[in-house]
Amino acid sequence: MSHDATVPITGAEIVVRCLAEEGVKHVFGYPGGAVLYIYDAIFKQDKFQHILVRHEQAAVHAADAYSRSSNQVGVALVTSGPGVTNAVTGLSTAYMDSVPMVVITGQVPTHAIGQDAFQECDTVGITRPVVKHNFLVKDVRDLAETIKKAFYIARTGRPGPVLVDIPKDVSMQKALYAYPKEIEMRSYRPVDKGHAGQIRKAVQLLLAAERPMIYTGGGVILANASNELNRLVDKLGFPITNTLMGLGAYRASSGHFVGMPGMHGTYEANMAMQHCDVLIAIGARFDDRVIGNPKHFASNPRKIIHIDIDPSSISKRVKVDIPIVGNVKDVLVELLAQLDAAEARPNPAVQGWWQQIQEWRGRECLKYPKSDEVIKPQSVVETLWQVTGGDAFVTSDVGQHQMWAAQYYPFNQPRRWINSGGLGTMGVGLPYAMGVQMANPGATVACVTGEGSIQMNIQELATCKQYHLTPKIILLNNRFLGMVRQWQELDYNSRYSESYMDSLPDFEKLAEAYGHVGMRIEKPGDVEGALRDAFAMKDRLVFMNFITDRSENVWPMVKTGKGLSEMLLGSEDL
Repeated sequence: MSHDATVPITGAEIVVRCLAEEGVKHVFGYPGGAVLYIYDAIFKQDKFQHILVRHEQAAVHAADAYSRSSNQVGVALVTSGPGVTNAVTGLSTAYMDSVPMVVITGQVPTHAIGQDAFQECDTVGITRPVVKHNFLVKDVRDLAETIKKAFYIARTGRPGPVLVDIPKDVSMQKALYAYPKEIEMRSYRPVDKGHAGQIRKAVQLLLAAERPMIYTGGGVILANASNELNRLVDKLGFPITNTLMGLGAYRASSGHFVGMPGMHGTYEANMAMQHCDVLIAIGARFDDRVIGNPKHFASNPRKIIHIDIDPSSISKRVKVDIPIVGNVKDVLVELLAQLDAAEARPNPAVQGWWQQIQEWRGRECLKYPKSDEVIKPQSVVETLWQVTGGDAFVTSDVGQHQMWAAQYYPFNQPRRWINSGGLGTMGVGLPYAMGVQMANPGATVACVTGEGSIQMNIQELATCKQYHLTPKIILLNNRFLGMVRQWQELDYNSRYSESYMDSLPDFEKLAEAYGHVGMRIEKPGDVEGALRDAFAMKDRLVFMNFITDRSENVWPMVKTGKGLSEMLLGSEDL
C-alpha cells in the first residue's frame, strides 16, 4: 500500500495505515454508521484481515484472547452508541486481567457531540473506569500520534486496554500522514528495572527462609517471564503456586508445583500460603479469591517480598516487607544473577517444610467419586487432557466448569489457559476460542463451557462458520447455573432461586443449524470416544453436549469471609 507522504489522506485511511504500521494482522469488529469511512478504507487495503463478529461484545473478547494467547496487541473496531456500550463488558474483562488491547470506536461528528445525536453516547465518560486510558480525537492531524500512543500505553508498564474514540467527520477529513517511530509521554514513564538493593534484600531473605513459598500470578505470563520463573524455582527448589491467571507460568508437571491457591485451590497450596515464613509474590495482587480473609491471612507472621510493575498494587491489600517495583522479567533476571553470584544454598530446614507439604498433599483434595452411571464433569476434563496430550489451548467461560478446567487440566506452558479471572465474565468462552485460533492457526483449541455461559454469545457460531474456525466446544451440561446452584446449596439452604436452566435448546441441532457438527454424550463410557472423534475432525467445529452429574460441586472451597486454612474439602465438611 504505497502512498505519497506529501498528499493528504482521510482520517479513515490514516487509521488503516497506522494499524498496518503496528503489524496488526487481524481486527475484530462490527460496522455501523459512525465507522463506515473506516470500513471503506479497510475494504481498499490488504495488510490485515477484518473478522466480522455477530455482537460487539464478542469482538472485544476475541481481540482480548488474541492478545492473551499470542503476546500481540489485540484490536477491535465498533461503532458509536450501542456499539460502544456492547463493548464495555469486553473492555472491563480485559482491564481487570491487564490485557493489552486497542479498541477503536466511532463517534458522532464533532459538531453533534453533546447534542443527543442519533447513536451518541459519552464514550470517554462511560469507558474511563474500565480502560487503562482513552482518547477522543477531535483533529484529524492528531490521529496518527494518538494511535501510536494507544499501542504504546497498551503494551507497556502494567498492560491494559486503550480506547480511541474517532468522530465521523474526523475519519472523513484529510491530513498529511506521518506515523511517529518513537513516542515520548512526559506524564507516563513506567519503570522496568527493579531496585538492586531491594533485590539483594530479597535474595538474603529467600536463602534464609525455613518455610519459603513462591506465589505467582498473571503478571509473569504478561511479562513473558515463564523461562526465568522456571529457572528460579528449579534453582531454589521451593514450592510454587500459580493463581488462576498464572496457570502455565510454571510447569504443572513438576513436583515443585503444589497447585492453584485460593477459593477453589488445593489444600497443600493454601496451607503452604498460610504457614510459610517467607512469601515471594511475583506478578500477583493478593486478590480476595486467592488469600481469602485478609485478617486471617495476616494472623500468621511471615515476611513478604512483592514484585510488581504497578506500584499501586503493592501493599494494597496485604502489607509487604520488601517491595520491588519493576517489570517481572527484568527483576527475575537480576534476582537470578544475584543468586548465581551469591553461590549460597537455600536453608537446609526447607527439607522439613517439604515433608509437611507432602503430608498436606496426602489429603488428595482433588479426588472425586467415580461413576459408571453418570458423567462426572471432572472426568471429562481429565479425558480432554489425555486426548489432547495436555497440549491444547483451553478457553473457558465462568462457573463450575471453569474451576474444573483449572483443577484437572495441568498446564505446562504459558498462554495456553484463556479465561476471565478478575471480572468473571460469562459468555467469553466461544469468542475467546475464536481469538485464540486466529492468533494460532493450526493449534488445537478447546472451549470448556456451561449451558448458561455458552448461550450468552452463541451467535458467534456463525462467525466460526464464516471464517472456518474449528474449536471443539466441551459443554458440561448440568441443567443448572452450576456455581450459583452450589452457593445456594451451601449458603441459602438449597433455595434454588432462578438457577435451574429450564427450556434448554437442542444444542446438537443448534450447532448443526449453524453448519457445525453436534454430539450428545450421556454415558461415562462414551466420553473418551466422543472426544477422540471430535478432535480427529480437524476441519470442523464440533459441539459436544456432555450431560453431566447435576449435583456435583467444586471442591475444595474456601467460603466467603473464611481464611485459607478454613477449607471445605467436600460435602462431609459442611
